Amino acid sequence: MFDKLMQAQQMAGEVKQRLDGITVSGVAEGGKITVKANANKVIQSVTIADELLADGDKEQLEELLVIAINKAMEQADNVSQSEMAAMTKDMFGGLGGLF
Repeated sequence: MFDKLMQAQQMAGEVKQRLDGITVSGVAEGGKITVKANANKVIQSVTIADELLADGDKEQLEELLVIAINKAMEQADNVSQSEMAAMTKDMFGGLGGLF
């Protein structure tokens, strides 16, 4: 049982490392704002088009940032769930198709 626990912890660490290396992005307003994050939900960069800044509409900018960040986090969730499902299948796949 201890071996399975150690194996699970090791695999979880490997998944975290893979997720650190996967970049996801959220885009708003046709690419005027782009938020890049890794699949562990750590924001890597935010890009805002000069024209959007020139407009000076703080409220619009804040709303668009929220949209782009939420899209990036949604992608990160999807990638993370896929990776965890693959790990679970690898660990328990031999149990008669229960997983």
